[in-house]
Amino acid sequence: VGSGAGGAVVATELALRGLRVIVLEEGPRLPAALHGQMRPSESMRHVWRDGAFTLALPLGDTPAINVTMGRGVGGSSALTGAVCFRIPDAVLDHWQRELGLRDYTAAQLEDAVTHVEKAIHVEEVPVDMRSRSTALFVEGARARGVEMMPIRRNTKGCDGCGRCNFGCPHGAKMSVDLSYLPRAVEAGAQVWSHTLVERVVMKGRRAVGVTGRLLDGPEGRPGARLTVHAARVVIAAGAWHTPLVLRRSGIGHPRFVGEGLTLHPGFRVLGRFREKVRGWQGALQSAYTDAYEREGITLMGLFVPTGVLGATMPGVGAEHMENSGRIDHLAMFGGIIHDQGGGSVHRGLGREPIVTYRMAPEDRALIPRALTLMAETFFAAGAEEVYLPVLGLHGLSADAFRAFDLTKVPAKRLECASQHPLGSARMGCSPNNSVVDPDGKVWDLDNVWVADGSVLPTSLGVNPQLSIMTVATRIAWRMK
Repeated sequence: VGSGAGGAVVATELALRGLRVIVLEEGPRLPAALHGQMRPSESMRHVWRDGAFTLALPLGDTPAINVTMGRGVGGSSALTGAVCFRIPDAVLDHWQRELGLRDYTAAQLEDAVTHVEKAIHVEEVPVDMRSRSTALFVEGARARGVEMMPIRRNTKGCDGCGRCNFGCPHGAKMSVDLSYLPRAVEAGAQVWSHTLVERVVMKGRRAVGVTGRLLDGPEGRPGARLTVHAARVVIAAGAWHTPLVLRRSGIGHPRFVGEGLTLHPGFRVLGRFREKVRGWQGALQSAYTDAYEREGITLMGLFVPTGVLGATMPGVGAEHMENSGRIDHLAMFGGIIHDQGGGSVHRGLGREPIVTYRMAPEDRALIPRALTLMAETFFAAGAEEVYLPVLGLHGLSADAFRAFDLTKVPAKRLECASQHPLGSARMGCSPNNSVVDPDGKVWDLDNVWVADGSVLPTSLGVNPQLSIMTVATRIAWRMK
């Protein structure tokens, strides 16, 4: 159930070993070549869930968080920046020492992660493919004594057009719709799009299949009912929707299903330079630093298409036009917070959940720190002013920025985004504190597994695509 980074991996691994596999995907099938021809606004309308306007509702001193996810064959894998990080050693150490997940060491995961890296062609972004936006931030970081490192991505033949999140025009991003699912189909698997799974059908301790509906027409209205009979069921609908399927099916303890969601709250800072930057020319994401990892902050290069960026510039009318007209002088960098998991997934009235998120006080305190790190790095590189993700705030010179108290900015004025929902059906060593066991199998059931980002027991502090695929590979191998 689900064809993203987790579901596609399990489906492919099992199909290649002779099992009969059916993949059920709620969204449409959009061929990569067609997706690559779309404008960003078309991509958002056709394959981004809720047109990219999904929101985690804030509780307490928390910003509203825009959470973007894919809805189509290939899931969010088709919309990532292709960034690939292995699970950090510090995270694995925490899983072993604090959570008792003894099988999750770097050595024990090595075969799985190298298997995935080969399948999706993980390679390092060369320095000459960095955009001028990223190069300026690297210069500023060097001036401040901070080491920047190249990012690894699942690309093959990338020419640095900066379109990764909105469909690669050259088919160079090896998302699972290109790297995994075709191999599954060749081995006999079926992939059904426009298929909304509502619940797992249970008979005692065993699942006997799933039921749902075919989605008809351009608006995906519920149509004919569908039942799939199966000897094994793997839920891989993502951290946002897997809890809904489990809850509707009466699977998992209600204290744990849908709880502990992490998001990696993300913030971006723009630096305006006298020179022309043209930050869209070059790889979308090519450099990062883990210099602040111990604090819970990862700084990550990025740039977004000019039409999307222009809409976020401050001002109204002529003032907005003036600020938007400076886009070719802007550089951008982003930061994510290694959060502690204050999210909850609740059943809504329709097919979408209601998700709330309460940021831990220590995570909330990291926001001014992350913004300051990025702003000062741009000033060290020669920026004339910076634009902070504070609604209604204009560009600030270095002096104005240093006089501006970020700790006094209310959370409701902060512009915050996430692309990494994780942990809403966590794995663990006991049914008293988790939804699935270390092999991804639901506690107390004989043949139901979860294999997506929802099983990761903590946030990672880095982009999770490769980590999800590594864990899914391990789950598939353990299943067989």
